Amino acid sequence: MNNIPNILTSFRIFLIPIFVIVYYLPVAWSAPVAAFIFWLAGITDILDGYLARKLNQSTPFGAFLDPVADKIMVAVSLVMIVEHYAIIWVTIPAMIMICREIIISALREWMAEIGQRASVAVSRIGKIKTFSQMMALFLLIWQYSPMMEWAGFAFMFIATVLTLWSMVVYLKAAWPALSSQ
Repeated sequence: MNNIPNILTSFRIFLIPIFVIVYYLPVAWSAPVAAFIFWLAGITDILDGYLARKLNQSTPFGAFLDPVADKIMVAVSLVMIVEHYAIIWVTIPAMIMICREIIISALREWMAEIGQRASVAVSRIGKIKTFSQMMALFLLIWQYSPMMEWAGFAFMFIATVLTLWSMVVYLKAAWPALSSQ
């Protein structure tokens, strides 16, 4: 566990409660600082994966913890955004994103159990979905201006479409294994 990628992943988990506390502080700077913490968590996610490959420090613990840290940060952020905006046009995309993460996580776990994890490995569309989702959340957390929020809403709807699309791609790839069991 004591390698740089795992330390970065653990740091990302450590940031989550700090992120929430800062977001809800009754001060003018809470939203931009919370957005910065969210951005920092995203950078550590990119960096830990890069370093794990570059330094040959991939571990089973890191392979487990990295996606968990990502999903917790995203789910917490989505819940906070839903609470802040309290409108159906934010709630439904957030529900879709959270439900998709649960479905795909369960699918990957099941596929790993039957020795077919590679058929549901992260795809290019999944990476684009993640980028759109992170941009949406960053912009909607910061809430600097109406224009920034509208851009956040646009990214959120793009991420929602990509969320559904990538889920269909993963389920289609897994369908032969699912239907034969």
